[in-house]
Amino acid sequence: MNTKHEINVAGLDFGWDVEEGKFLYEGEDAVLFWISSAMKVFFDTIEEVSGEDATQVVLETTGFRQGLIVGEYFHNLKNVSVEEACDLITNTYATAGWGLAKIKNFNWENKTFQLQLKDDWEYKINVSQEKDKGGNFLPAHYAGIFTGLFGENIAYKVKQYQIEGHDNTIVEYFPSDSTITENIHEFARQKEADQIKKLEELVEQKTNELQELVKTLSSPMIPVIEGIVVVPLLGKYDEKRSKELIDKVLEGVPKQRARYLLLDLTGLAQDITIHTAATIEKLGMAASLTGTKTVLVGISAELSMIMAKKNIQFSRFECFQSLEHGVYHALAESGKRIV
Repeated sequence: MNTKHEINVAGLDFGWDVEEGKFLYEGEDAVLFWISSAMKVFFDTIEEVSGEDATQVVLETTGFRQGLIVGEYFHNLKNVSVEEACDLITNTYATAGWGLAKIKNFNWENKTFQLQLKDDWEYKINVSQEKDKGGNFLPAHYAGIFTGLFGENIAYKVKQYQIEGHDNTIVEYFPSDSTITENIHEFARQKEADQIKKLEELVEQKTNELQELVKTLSSPMIPVIEGIVVVPLLGKYDEKRSKELIDKVLEGVPKQRARYLLLDLTGLAQDITIHTAATIEKLGMAASLTGTKTVLVGISAELSMIMAKKNIQFSRFECFQSLEHGVYHALAESGKRIV
């Protein structure tokens, strides 16, 4: 039984060695796949694993680099002009089942031309995938071919895709400093930028949530007994926190029908500043407008020394060392006492 077969089609040699399991195309190992089934699964799997955007970059880059190998091969053929090489290339690809390719409007001096592709395998795969836009493997592949053939980087721009309802795919080619490798780097930078943006959005969201939590927990208003509320002051107060504190107190005091506002300075410790002192002054004045008297509590000996050193004076307020003393004072002024 003869296991070796050869045939020549349009000047190109095809061979089979069944015993060795080889298919030869122009003397080189080749492989055959069904387009709309096996090749479709191959493309679908890449896209499923990598995502659509990454897949396009991978296929475009692969197509270009494969084409570069072909272009350099034809470039090194002796006694073959560029015009003849173009005919050989399109003929070779037609016999290999890559579809019908025609080169139009070739400007040899400027190295610009137009390529028309009809019923190529990428188009057939895209049809099987039910896509409405063509891929970039073949356009990039021919860019690689002519880059290798000319020894100069050739870029491309797809004018129309056959899958969009046109008779064929039309691609324009021209010299360019932009390379496929730069496209990879640009894609990587874009993906990195997208990730950074997502992280920034997440950080902003979490920051807002934290700020709301801090706003809720910071300086809460605590009802002690009817007519008396306590607001503990914690940490440092910048302009934003000061405004939030004053707004919160002015909103809460009327709701609580408070006649006495006890500001507990215990949590300030060494963090009391001139700005914080000014905030307390403003808070007391604002509360007085609603008929509420402000009393300062939690002024320890240590805090008194710090206030004296910084020349902070609260002469307009009643001041007590502990919260308990402040509550008793407010009750006494109200004509009440704890039994």
